[in-house]
Amino acid sequence: MSRPLRMALIGGGLGSFIGKIHQMGAALGAGIDLVAGSFSSDPERSRAAGASYGVTTDRCYADHDALFAGEAARDDGIDLVAIATPNHLHLPAALAAIKAGVHIMSDKPATATLAEALDLQAALRQGTSLYALSYSYSGYPMVREARARVAAGEIGTVRKVVVTYQQGWLSAPLEQNNARAAWRTDRSKSGVGGASADIGVHAFHLAEYVSGQRVAELLGDARGLVSGRALDDDCNALLHFDNGASGVLVVSQIAFGERNGLSIQVFGDAGALHWAFDTADVLTMINGDGSTVILRPMSPGLLSSTPLAPGLGNGLIVPFAVLYRDFAAAIGGDMTRIGSVLPGIDEGVRSMRFIERVVDSSANPSGWTTLA
Repeated sequence: MSRPLRMALIGGGLGSFIGKIHQMGAALGAGIDLVAGSFSSDPERSRAAGASYGVTTDRCYADHDALFAGEAARDDGIDLVAIATPNHLHLPAALAAIKAGVHIMSDKPATATLAEALDLQAALRQGTSLYALSYSYSGYPMVREARARVAAGEIGTVRKVVVTYQQGWLSAPLEQNNARAAWRTDRSKSGVGGASADIGVHAFHLAEYVSGQRVAELLGDARGLVSGRALDDDCNALLHFDNGASGVLVVSQIAFGERNGLSIQVFGDAGALHWAFDTADVLTMINGDGSTVILRPMSPGLLSSTPLAPGLGNGLIVPFAVLYRDFAAAIGGDMTRIGSVLPGIDEGVRSMRFIERVVDSSANPSGWTTLA
């Protein structure tokens, strides 16, 4: 396409940080212009949010139906939409986009429930819209390098995967006076899972993405530890992968002092790889002889190409830029990206199955449960 792609944003209203991350990532990674949106159900707040994004008043819409109708009537209408709403609004917005023939970049999780994710998968197969999920950590260059090295057999056969994602911001009942906390702890808006849906899906996806193995079964323990909380705020699971490897997943939003403590370790029979969010530009590789190699985006001999210029930092804009660059390439015809390096609806369905299985395993402790 000779012109820049045009994007709309659903959600990401005043006070939202993720909307700005989408805008900046799309612009940096693929030169995509944010030109329209339905930023809030309150028209005045939607217009105010639109102004903060540089969107003209006539392209700030009351809801997603008005957005797709209005943009379809324009010669310069949108090519794709980013969905950055609470979970329960993901499915209706995505279905409206499919009906309009607009491509979709959705925040995780794909939907509020597994049944909804399966409905979305079926709708996408019937339509023409491309679909990607913003599992942002899969966009970091060193995460992709870890994936490539595992796939190349550099650590041998995967034996164990340990992934942790711990935050402390919900250690107190913040939902009583904080909108971001309120919808994440509300079953009608978050869906079946709490922390498991908010950050557990990141950990689950990262475990499969880097190891190249699929979780075959799990034994879960997802609980709400803050008094009165209906959804889980702490989630732990033992994992069995399809190649026989073992795994441990630890997720919490009540871990005092933790900000965004995401890390993954993959152990093979000939070496290991360690990566952590706090040092996202660093990948530690332990060789079979015990020697340790520190890899960075500027290191020689990287197996995977560095997606962006090195030294851009560890913030979230970099991986979003990489995901949007992949998505723009897919829209341009490179269909090798979705479902390989770029998460799509199949990964979305697996993640929703993980949430439901880990919550059910905790509520009905009858042993291991499959992810089939």
